[in-house]
Amino acid sequence: MTEQPVLLSMDARGIATATLNRPALGNAYNGAMLTALIEGLGQLERDPSVRALVIRGAGKHFQAGADIHWLSEAAAAPPEQAFASSMLTTRAMQRLNEFSKPSFAVIHGACFGGGTGIACCVDVALATTAASFGITEVRVGVAPTPISTHMVHAMGLRHARRYAITGERFGPEEAMRINLVHEVHAPERIEARLEEILAATLLSSPVAIATTKASLLESNGLTLDEHQMRQLANESWMQRSGAEGQEGLAAFRAKRKPSWAPG
Repeated sequence: MTEQPVLLSMDARGIATATLNRPALGNAYNGAMLTALIEGLGQLERDPSVRALVIRGAGKHFQAGADIHWLSEAAAAPPEQAFASSMLTTRAMQRLNEFSKPSFAVIHGACFGGGTGIACCVDVALATTAASFGITEVRVGVAPTPISTHMVHAMGLRHARRYAITGERFGPEEAMRINLVHEVHAPERIEARLEEILAATLLSSPVAIATTKASLLESNGLTLDEHQMRQLANESWMQRSGAEGQEGLAAFRAKRKPSWAPG
């Protein structure tokens, strides 16, 4: 039987954990993982016993971006199906960003593409000293539009423009400098630090937290309506299905340079 792409659990305090569970592929997301994440967030949102959410990655990495085979299938799909695939990514990030309860990410190993989107959408992002980051979609001819607004909200326009355009990889200290993550700790220390922050969070009123989150987002124009999400998803699938998107994905699968790369 196929393993569940997202594992949900909860402890006695009401701390829920969502573990991205495709470790053999670096927890690369596909339609099944995105759907499971959206459904899981809805389930946790409705459960009054849930006090907070921690997102983790199974295995060696947190989240290594999109599954290249899923992206290639979406790029070759008819427009309606291609749009639906991009809408899944857009909606998953929107749901996480607007999740009413405190949300945390514990980042280790690779955190690329959509993984950086998750880091931008949680309330507290912690990274280990061994984590590696990159907004690398442009390297394969794809545009990171489903996470673009969240990158700007978290990192600011200047940092988002640099790393989303260059596709450079960078380390955890740089991720903290540009506000992609809040703190960086040694692997043996990060769990204790998470527990300290969770303990502090549990001292706060759940309703007050929800009201505060909603106010911070809504009063600053940081929520997305259906029209805005459709626009982001349209930009995503059209770029992915275009000539450069097709070439970039084909080059990645063939382990060669795309046609636009020098040499």
